[in-house]
Amino acid sequence: MRILTLALIAVTLLVAGTREATAHHSFAPFNMEAEKTISGTIKKFDWTNPHTWIWLDVAGDNGKVETWGIEGMSPNYLGRRGWTKNSLKPGDKVSIVVRPMRDGSPGGMFVRATLADGRELRQSGQAVD
Repeated sequence: MRILTLALIAVTLLVAGTREATAHHSFAPFNMEAEKTISGTIKKFDWTNPHTWIWLDVAGDNGKVETWGIEGMSPNYLGRRGWTKNSLKPGDKVSIVVRPMRDGSPGGMFVRATLADGRELRQSGQAVD
């Protein structure tokens, strides 16, 4: 009986851990079938775990500035592709391609960015100098 109880606890923990990992890495909020290009000014770049975040001020059609929250990969992942915590700085003008939010809110998942000097930063592959 004791072995059965321990086995049941182990299976429960394994399943619970798997569900948490799957939920954490879910793409559900993003429209993975679409890409949207937005241009604006970097407000803030969070070089933090588990995911980096770009906060981009984007002028709307009405002239009103809207801050977009753009989720990227981890600093470790991006660092292996040539990024640093200074790759994007407040005030930088950029054009960013995102997988937009399904609900239409101002945000998305980072795909790539083009800096004002023409350099490109990508989430996959090597960053271009």
